[in-house]
Amino acid sequence: MRARIRTARKAMVVAAVASLGAGLLAGCADDGGNGGSDSSDGDSGGKTTISVGLFGTMGFKEAGLYAEYEKLNPKIKIEQNVVERNENYYPALLNHLTTNSGLLDVQAVEVANIAEVTATQADKLEDMSKAPGVDKSKWLPWKWQQATTKDGKTIGLGTDVGPMAICYRTDLFKQAGLPTDPAEVGKLWAGDWAKLVDVGERYKSKAPKGTFFMDSPGGLINAILGSEKEKFYDSSGEVIYKTNPAVKAAFDLTAEAAEKGLVQSQTQFQPSWNSTIANNKFAAIACPPWMLGTIKGNAKPDAAGKWAVAVAPKGGNWGGTFLTVPKSGKNVKEAQKFVTWLTAPEQQAKLFKVQASFPSAPSAYTMPEVTGATNEMTGDQKIGPIFAEAAKAAPVQVIGPKDQIIMQGLSDNGVILVTKGKSAKDAWESAVKTIDNKLDQ
Repeated sequence: MRARIRTARKAMVVAAVASLGAGLLAGCADDGGNGGSDSSDGDSGGKTTISVGLFGTMGFKEAGLYAEYEKLNPKIKIEQNVVERNENYYPALLNHLTTNSGLLDVQAVEVANIAEVTATQADKLEDMSKAPGVDKSKWLPWKWQQATTKDGKTIGLGTDVGPMAICYRTDLFKQAGLPTDPAEVGKLWAGDWAKLVDVGERYKSKAPKGTFFMDSPGGLINAILGSEKEKFYDSSGEVIYKTNPAVKAAFDLTAEAAEKGLVQSQTQFQPSWNSTIANNKFAAIACPPWMLGTIKGNAKPDAAGKWAVAVAPKGGNWGGTFLTVPKSGKNVKEAQKFVTWLTAPEQQAKLFKVQASFPSAPSAYTMPEVTGATNEMTGDQKIGPIFAEAAKAAPVQVIGPKDQIIMQGLSDNGVILVTKGKSAKDAWESAVKTIDNKLDQ
């Protein structure tokens, strides 16, 4: 069930104070526990079942972390419920929070939604700063602050951040006459997103049949805006997306790429988009670390080792998630213990090694799982240092409570229309109308 979301034109804003970038992905659930006790019964075999609501490909299970925790805690069983897209997950989560019912033991919240949840739903969630074993100094200060209320209650522990890079298929680049070495590829578009579009035109001129340069218009505009300090809100909480020249410039550049046929007419994370990964239909994608997990989850086995990671035109961030513990969950204390363990630097480093979700715990950056990390999709390339540098270059970014709604409007009701024949002007007007209608609800 989708929630009716009230939105004020002026809203609370969280500034991502980033020395290492600004904050992925997670969160959903079917209706879960309906009690508030810490009961350990209710599961066959006498085990306590901790239910976890996620969206997207967070990779905890894939990295073996659930199995590891269950081995360390034989009386615990972890069950996850996953929804592909956060825009489907979050309205249902917000509805469950508002009614304080149907919540699982652990609920993930994406960074685009953390400001709203922190401002309006903190009373439904446990203060994780008081959970045993939690030390705020283990997290990037800005990451910790994003989930902290004005009176000091921290409603979620950070998992990852999303420093931006560009992932590309080396085989398709080679066929199109482009360099394949990551350092050389990064030089092609260094410092300017418009140069990336120029490279797209070079690719198109010799592109392997049936392929596009980039995966989607939504992915491109999201990446461009992720490198801006201000996008949809200013520091006072005012909605500025219509008057911010950076937003319009990003829209127009993405529309240009769409008009030139450089991006697929696809919406990210939909089944049809997933299939284009499997079928090698595009050569490049805006790529925070977690995107490698999405690629891995949808690619065919023969794609392993054919991807590479290059520095993005500008430092930016896309994504970052928090794990919260609802007070109404069935197993609150066990859930707090589990979330504390799952977000510890050691587990964040393991997750990055397997799933490429970049840690929000700085001490993980010097661990061998990060410094020496490779990925199945990118072969023997050491990807950890690239994302670490990208994180350092990301701007301090203002995050507003309705960032997701605005971003979705610009993408799914805006730039994608250009790939279907609408003019950039008409697509912008469509996006603005859709966004403003939703912000007025």
